[in-house]
Amino acid sequence: MDFQVSEKMTTMLAMVGEFVDRELVPIENEMLFGTSGGVDRMVADAQVKVRQMGLWAPNHPVEFGGLGLSMVEHGLLSEATGRSPLGHTVFGSQAPDAGNIEILHTHATEEQRDRFLRPLVAGEIRSCFSMTEPETAGSNPLLLATTAVKDGDDYVINGQKWFTSSADGAAFAIVMAVTDPDAPPYARTSMIIVPTDTPGFNLVRNVSVMGHAGSGHASHAEVIYQGCRVPQSNLLGPEGGGFVIAQERLGPGRIHHCMRWLGIASRAFDLMCARANERVISPDGETLADRQVIQHWAAELDAEIRGARLQTLHAAWMIDTHGAKAARDEISAIKFSVANTMLRAVDTAIQVHGALGVTDDTILSYWYRHERAARIYDGADEVHKTSLGRRLLRRYA
Repeated sequence: MDFQVSEKMTTMLAMVGEFVDRELVPIENEMLFGTSGGVDRMVADAQVKVRQMGLWAPNHPVEFGGLGLSMVEHGLLSEATGRSPLGHTVFGSQAPDAGNIEILHTHATEEQRDRFLRPLVAGEIRSCFSMTEPETAGSNPLLLATTAVKDGDDYVINGQKWFTSSADGAAFAIVMAVTDPDAPPYARTSMIIVPTDTPGFNLVRNVSVMGHAGSGHASHAEVIYQGCRVPQSNLLGPEGGGFVIAQERLGPGRIHHCMRWLGIASRAFDLMCARANERVISPDGETLADRQVIQHWAAELDAEIRGARLQTLHAAWMIDTHGAKAARDEISAIKFSVANTMLRAVDTAIQVHGALGVTDDTILSYWYRHERAARIYDGADEVHKTSLGRRLLRRYA
């Protein structure tokens, strides 16, 4: 394994790190306390600067306007941009667009690429991924109830979805729906592209998450498909291929998530250490940093973040070198281990900040609210542990 970073990549990472600290951290207050319109304008201004630096869409294909970075390279960049909640959006590598771009690049027809993929990579439109349903177990996509029935040259889609992230303002959705209920279990579902202005696509609400419904990209919508009719030419990939394509999408996507989480963990650690050194706790000038318990927290958290980082880079290297299928164990392991590392970093930083930590005067409480779901989406911890544990034990049977 060679994690050697090229000189070009080293320069790029330095540029991104400096840009995040200088341009994005200062506008987080607008995100926390201002209007959605205000932060949207600031994000758009920052995106212009990113394009001028030649850093737009780092993980997307070169032929469609991206930088075409490898999985390891994009992982490193995702860590750097992940230090701010605005980072991925400003650099054009945000979920769910990133995952949708990957599967459109691989499975879309030329017509679909021209209509949906090119403007998506360019940042001219946004998209959403519509799979999770409120009444079926998200951990088992074989149980999906949404249907797409052929009628002439069209599919007619009916069903209820929720946590369709970023549907608010998206131009199209990629919908997972049952197209053949009598097929073998893993061949029942398909992916279908649905423009959000299609009659029958009903965005019911942005689901309130820990008191915040959000708007635009930072939202999770409930969507009802009610006689939603789209041409069969909107089928993405082969009919019955939805499950396989979803697995292709989720593998690299977990690298993106995990490296973003490590960016969060890194900044939370920085905030924790700064607070520990500046917080005076006794008349003789002792600070929190002088207390052994804080020193132990810093040492343990630093070691855990280092380990999680190497584990994730190794998984990215496996995907680059051997493909996502060969990296199944590594991908499962990082999903639950890195999520927990990130949440421990945020929680510990809040504890060191004391009362300040639970206010919105720092970014920590935002992460505490919005990143708790890291242990649930893209497969709950328990699902990944069960899957990985079963595979490991079978090798000894």
